[in-house]
Parts: sequence; C-alpha cells; structure tokens
Amino acid sequence: MGSSHLRPPTAMAIRARLGFVILLLLFFSATLSAALYEDQVGLADWHHKYIGKVKHAVFHTQKTGRKRVVVSTEENVVASLDLRTGFIFWRNVLGKNDDIDQVDIALGKYVVTLSSGGSILRAWNLPDGQMIWESTLPVSTPSKSSLYVPANINVGKDNLILVFGGSSIHALSSMDGQIVWRKELSIDSLEIQQIFQPHDSDVINAVGFVGSSEFVVYHISYRTGEVMQQSKASFESGFCGEASLVFDNLVVALDASKSSLVSISFKNEVINFHQINLSDLVPDFSGKVTLLPLKFNGMLAIEIASSIHLLRVKGANELEFVEKISHPFAVSDALPLSKEQQAFAILQHEESKIHFKVKSDNDLRNEILKETIQMDSHRGNIEKVFINNYIRTDRTHGFRFLVVMEDHSLLLIQQGEIVWTREDGLASIVDSTTSELPVEKEGVSVAEVEHNLFEWLKGHLLKLKGTLMLASPDEVAAIQAIRLKSSEKNKMTRDHNGFRKLIIVLTRAGKVLALHTGDGRVVWSVLLPALRRSETCGNPFALRVYQWQVPHHHAMHENPSVLVVGRCGHGFDAPGIFSIVDSYTGKVQNSLMLEHSVSHIMPLPLTDSTEQRLHLIIDAKLQAHLYPKNSDSLKHFFNEMPNIYWYLVEVEKNKIRGYSLENKAELDTAEEYVFQAKELWSIVFPSESEKIAVTATRKMNEIVHTQAKVVADQDVMYKYISKNILFVATVAPKAAGEIGSATPEEALLYAYLIDTVSGRILHRVCHQGAQGPVHAVVSENWVVYHYFNLRAHRYEMSVIEIYDQSRADNKDVWKLVLGKHNLTVPVSSYSRPDVMVKSQSYFFTHSVKSMAVTATAKGITSKQLLIGTIGDQVLALDKRFLDPRRSVNPTQSEKEEGIIPLTDSLPIVPQSYITHSLQVEGLRSMVTIPAKLESTTLVFSYGVDLFFTRIAPSRTYDSLTEDFSYALLLITIVVLVAAIFVTWALSEKKELKEKWR
Repeated sequence: MGSSHLRPPTAMAIRARLGFVILLLLFFSATLSAALYEDQVGLADWHHKYIGKVKHAVFHTQKTGRKRVVVSTEENVVASLDLRTGFIFWRNVLGKNDDIDQVDIALGKYVVTLSSGGSILRAWNLPDGQMIWESTLPVSTPSKSSLYVPANINVGKDNLILVFGGSSIHALSSMDGQIVWRKELSIDSLEIQQIFQPHDSDVINAVGFVGSSEFVVYHISYRTGEVMQQSKASFESGFCGEASLVFDNLVVALDASKSSLVSISFKNEVINFHQINLSDLVPDFSGKVTLLPLKFNGMLAIEIASSIHLLRVKGANELEFVEKISHPFAVSDALPLSKEQQAFAILQHEESKIHFKVKSDNDLRNEILKETIQMDSHRGNIEKVFINNYIRTDRTHGFRFLVVMEDHSLLLIQQGEIVWTREDGLASIVDSTTSELPVEKEGVSVAEVEHNLFEWLKGHLLKLKGTLMLASPDEVAAIQAIRLKSSEKNKMTRDHNGFRKLIIVLTRAGKVLALHTGDGRVVWSVLLPALRRSETCGNPFALRVYQWQVPHHHAMHENPSVLVVGRCGHGFDAPGIFSIVDSYTGKVQNSLMLEHSVSHIMPLPLTDSTEQRLHLIIDAKLQAHLYPKNSDSLKHFFNEMPNIYWYLVEVEKNKIRGYSLENKAELDTAEEYVFQAKELWSIVFPSESEKIAVTATRKMNEIVHTQAKVVADQDVMYKYISKNILFVATVAPKAAGEIGSATPEEALLYAYLIDTVSGRILHRVCHQGAQGPVHAVVSENWVVYHYFNLRAHRYEMSVIEIYDQSRADNKDVWKLVLGKHNLTVPVSSYSRPDVMVKSQSYFFTHSVKSMAVTATAKGITSKQLLIGTIGDQVLALDKRFLDPRRSVNPTQSEKEEGIIPLTDSLPIVPQSYITHSLQVEGLRSMVTIPAKLESTTLVFSYGVDLFFTRIAPSRTYDSLTEDFSYALLLITIVVLVAAIFVTWALSEKKELKEKWR
C-alpha cells in the first residue's frame, strides 16, 4: 500500500492528460485563427477608382516634387494625376448636375474650376485637393460661360479671376473668392466669346456677338470693372456664333452661311470686317464647316467634311492655307516654349497606328518632333490631345502627350511609347450582366504561379511570422500580396462555390468589358463597331446588355454569349443596333443594324434548341419583333404567346398601358417574326393631382423558396407571388421638385400595386405631406420605398406586404410539413384576387441614391436590403427591421418567430456598411448575383468607382470561413492520432506489467 503512489499512471489518468492536451491545442488553434484579420483585407472584395472621360487638362510641373496633371471629366470629377504612373493624387467628385465648364491653375497653388453654367467658382488646394473657397455667382440667364485666369498673375498677391456668365462679368479675389466687382452687360442676346488681357495692360477685353449680326468689344478696367470703351458694328451677312481669337486685336469668325471666314479687327474704337471665301483658301471646298476652338496665336483650324485645315493669319486681310489633315485626327492647344515661340501637336490615326507631329509657329512646314506608335484597335479613334514639354539632358525640348481615346480611356505617351493607360470608360457603365467561367479541364491550369525554391521558403517564412503575430506591417502587406497572387479566386475557371464569375459591363462609349470577380481585372474588352460614330450612324447610344446564349449541356466546347442593344440616336424612334459578343473571348459574333426602332426590350423565359434566349423588341409603332429569327424560336414562341403580356409606362403622358400580342391571320415572309400589340387596359393618372415619380417590379429570374410563411401560433400565411406586380409611386405636381419646393399641405405621395395583366389596382395608399425623390425595390410579395416626410422633416421608408387569402384553407402547419396542402390549383390574373395587405412606415436617417435586394441560389437565405446612401456607401439592412408585423410589445410566440420590437426609426449599425470605410464615388446602381453557395450573395456596385464584395445575410451557415486554419486543424488531428497510439502503447505496457505480478 505504501508504494502505490509510484505505480505507472492508470488509463483514466492518461486519458485525462490527453484531454487536457487536446483542449490546449484547440484553444491555440482558435486563438491563432481569430487573429488573422489584417492580412485578409482585399481577399473577398475590391475597389477600383476612376475619373471618367477627360474634358480639360492643365499640366503642373514642379521643379521639386512629383509632376502632375489636373483634369476635369464628363463625370464632374476634378482630379490630380501622377504623370509618371497615372495614379490619382487626389480627386473630388462634384454633384450630378454640377457640370464643370473650365479648369485652370491660379497663383501656382490653386486649381480653379468653373461649373454649373458659370454660376459656381471653386478653388482647390493643388497639393492635396482640399477646397479653399467656393463662390456662387448670380447668373440670371443661362448662357455660354467663360473663365479667365491672367497668365501674368503675381504669385503671393491678391489677383483677380474673371468669369463671364449670363450677361455679367464677375471679378473675384484669387485668395478668398470674394466678388470684387460685377459688371452687368445689359444687352439682350449678348454672348461673350473671349475674355483676355493684353500683355502688360490693366485693361480687360471682352469680345462677342449681339444676336446674329452685331460684333461688340468691351474694354474694361481690370481693377474696378469700369467700362472704359465700348465698340459695336454690324455685319450684313451675319455670324453663325463661332469665333476664334487670333491676336489681341483680331478675331476670325464664320459667317451665317458657313461658307466664308470673316476677319474682324478692332483697334482704337474702329471695327473692320474682311470677308474671305473658303473656296479661295481650301481646295475642293464642300461640306459642313466648323471652326475649332484652337488656342493659338496667329493660327486657326476649321473642320470640313471630316478633315481639318490649318490656316495661318498673316494680317487682317490675308489668310494662308498651311495643311490638311484627314480624319481621324486631334489638334492640341498652343504650348509656349519661349516668349517668341509656340508649339502645337497634330495627331492622326491610321489603322492601328497613331502619328504624332509637333510644329512650331516659326516654321509650320517642318516638325519639331515626329513619332509613330502602335495602338490597340479596341480603343477606337483619338478624340482629344493635351501637350506638355520638358527639357532633356541635352537642353532640347521633349514632349509628352495626354491622349483621350474614343472608348474614354486616357493614355500618356512619351518618347514614342505608352507610359501608362487608364481604363476610365469604366466610370460610365450603363448596364451589366454576368457569365459563368469555363469548366476547368484536366491537365490545364489557367492561373499558375511559378516559384523558385528561395521564393517558396521566403513565402512560408513570412506566413509563419504572420501566424505567430511577429510580422511587421510591411511583411503583412507582403503576405497579403502572396495570398492574392496565389489565391484560388483569381483563376479563370469555375469554382464549386460559384464565387468566380465574369461581370460583363457596357459603357456609355459603346465598349463591352469583362471583369473578373476575383480582383476586378479586365479580362477582355471590345469597342463595338456598331456603336461607333459613322456616316450611317452619327449618334450611337448604348442601351442594355442581356444574356443571349447560355449553353448548359455542352459548356465544355461552346462559349456563352451576350446581346448588346443600342440605338442610332437618343430618340425612341431611332433605329436599333444589335451586337452579339462571345462572353469568354470578347469576339463580336454578329452585328446588325435593325430596320425598326427600339422602344422596349423584353427578354423572354424561353430558349430555342441552341439555347439562345428569345427576346421581343417593341418598336415605336408598338410592333413586337422576335429574335432570334429562326423557325425553332418561332415554334417555341407560338406555344407561349397566349401567356405573354407587357406594359409601357408613359411618364410624359402620366399613363400606363397594358398589352398582349395579336397573331396575324395571314403572315407574309417578310413579317413572319413581327406581331402587333393589342391594348388590354390603361390607367391614366389625373395630371392636376398626380405625376408618376417611379416604377419598380420584380426581377424575372428571382427565385422564391416557399410561398408559405409560418407565423406565430403555428398559423400559415401565403405570399401573393406574382411576377406581374408593378409598383407605381406618384406625387403631387407641386411636390415634384426638390425637397422644400412644396408645403406639407400641398405634398402628397400615392403608392400603387398594379397587376400588369389585368390592369387591376391591388392596393393604393396615400402619404400626406410626403414628396420625392422616391426609390423603390420589389421582391417576392413585398415592396419597400423611400421618400421624404415634410411634416416630420425626415426621410421615411415604408414596406407593403401582400398575402393571398384564397389559400386560407391550407393553414395547417402539419399539412404543410407533410406536403398534403393543396397549392396546385391554377391561378389566373384575370380572376379577382382575395388579398390581404400589411404595411408599416419607419423613419430613416439617410438620403438614398439607389436600392437593391440580395438574391441567393435557392431563395432560402434571409433577405437584406442594400441601400446606396448619399455618402456613396452601401448599407445592408436586414429585412426583419422592415417587417410590417412589428409591434411595441411582441408576444412570446412572436419573439420566438423573430419579430423585432417596434421602434420609430430603422437602426443603422456601422458594421452593416458592406463598403466598410470606402466610398463608391458617384454611386448609380447595385447588382446582386447569387452564388452557388446558398448563404452567399455577390454584390457589384458601380458609379465613377467600382466595388465588389460578397456578403452572407444569414452568415456562412453552409461553409467554413476564409480565416479557418486548415493547417492547425491538420496538426491537431496528427497530434491526436499520435496521442492515441502513445496512450495505447502505455496502456498495453501497464496491463502486461500487471499480468506479470
């Protein structure tokens, strides 16, 4: 008994120690896996910044520091770009309607922008883009605006910036933006063409036209704004309104017939006109004439019949033809090389080459520089060029060219090479769709990452340091880069979770690009030939992109394709354009100029034998055209034709009409695929009390998991599921403007739920004292809409849920579980539905730009509302907060069901922003894409920026998280197996010793 404490441990003691070891290992594994957050940034989302198509550019090269170029774009963005890399130093996005008219640099440290038709002048700090001051100018009537920043401005002194807008000239302080003086030029139909200051003079000259026949010159004091001299003269032939300042006392204008140039000299209160026929200057003169705004002393450029002609002005009465440049072309403004010398660039596009020429005004016959580069054909033609010079080591002048292409991309070209490229056409996306990636074939690895032994060891050492939390911030960034490079998400093949896809986007320039959801890179891009300007189509307009062919059974050897629809003009009666593009390669398979217009596009849930999706194109004459045009699609269409209905919302007429299709008794061959619309119903809203504000409907491909909703006390409510429900919001005409344009008594908002087959109004509700802007989203059997409550001075969100009372007999939960309920009874939209509506309103603290709802593969996961806020962020709000059944004191059964107690406001949790701390500048729309994993939704948001992420509204209940440590799990299993064998061996040894006793 005395030696019992020296005996080997028992099996129970060994198991206890083993359990303690296992607990330690599991705790260690959980602790490490929970710590790996910082190096996973960017693994599930990406954010790309753009600026849009550049309109103006001003180079700013510092002797010390990095060289920059300041640009303004068609997306109302002013930005500073690094000339070496094209990266954005800083960027400011103005309002949607705040168009930038001009941009310049003042005092060497301010960027000055004129916007909103000459009514807003701002100064931005050049190094960091912070706004220094903003001045609002009283502009009475909209007109052509002009900004003048004196070139001989004194740095450090308070100089004046001149702005013409409406009929006034304003002088503002460059230091604080205060209006120093204002001169009202009270002449009807006055349009100032140029404001300039002669060298070493305190007089400002303003020249322009009064009406179509008078030329006027103002000499104004730079410091006081006093009109020192005014001259006016009439020209019998009249002017067309285009003029170019050639010298300080000479303007060249086009006459009213656009067949002659008029040289206008003004000096010592004397205005002289000299008319020169273009046929005497330009050989073979014919076609439309345009005077280009070329800022060059002693030179002017005219465009005739898609070619440019350079003319040199030798005197008031003499012009000389210099050179003809064929289309496509671009000419830069003048660049001063010295006090006596100026240079300008001429770019000419020839097939896949661009020829660069730089000429000097001292010798127009020869070139200072002549280069040629190769250009990608999918960028289109050159549209604009901005030139800048630098001094080489041999003290000669070198030149760099900032080029804007037809696809809105931006390039910097220097020494015959493309230094950098920005794909800024992605800032103007008009529509998007998705495409599955190809199935990975055996033996093929599309995204291979090759490492030598040293890199392999270095990578694993970094990962080990990260696991032990010993890595520095630079090493954490290196770990992230390695993970992104070797990540499975960047492969060009499908994954089993459905996270890897192609996002096919269509831009305003008519370019189609495929973006990889892994990192947002451009896989391929193509500028559609049918959506480019040509003699047959002078104003193409991109509309929508749809899935055209999605081969399911033979995806291994046939690629899917998309359909791009456009118009040859902005009107509804303009001819349509079709292009079919391969989703994997970007190859244009077919392009077609339609003989009819495109007013409405209907993708049908039908495919032909080759799995091409059927589309109906409604033209301006309300005729329906079936595509693709083949006998197989016609056969499928005829089978479903009695079930096809559609509607048109005529906002201008305040009317909604519903249609079906009529089959003609005698079809000729030419119109075999054309069907006539038959009007079934119409709803006309009274224009004196209501105006259509917004409409919304369900996505046609939305999947609803179940129609039944089990509520408290084991009761069952059946959702009224119909793809024919249309939500319409109307507002009182007086409240159709901006917030505050009407009093609460004048403001009304009506919400309608309309069946688009029968035209029956299922529900109507009125919100007193409410006005737009209204945003809405429809999903399953509910609609959520956002508006402003004038009485409460707050934004509101309302929810309407509609339920089917005709299935009230099937309310037994056990019948529902056992599948004995009767849901197979056919439902007709023509029968009067027995519906029940529940609604509720909540206060919401944010203004809204757009709304969307999450979508999953089977529709099982809870819904989340995606809200694009005024701050250009995306907020995910659980649909449970917008449940109309919420009450102040929910019962116990309602709490068990998940009903949240009622509050007057919707909660905004900072962690609910799926964009985190990022901003998607200029946010326009959000697209939700279901993944194969039921818990996950892919979200693509676009505006000026692009943002992609994936979210799990009900958490990732069907998969492990990204930060799960498989290595530590494997180590734990190995240790457990080893411990089992050790325990077994010790136990066997102990039992053997016991038997020998």
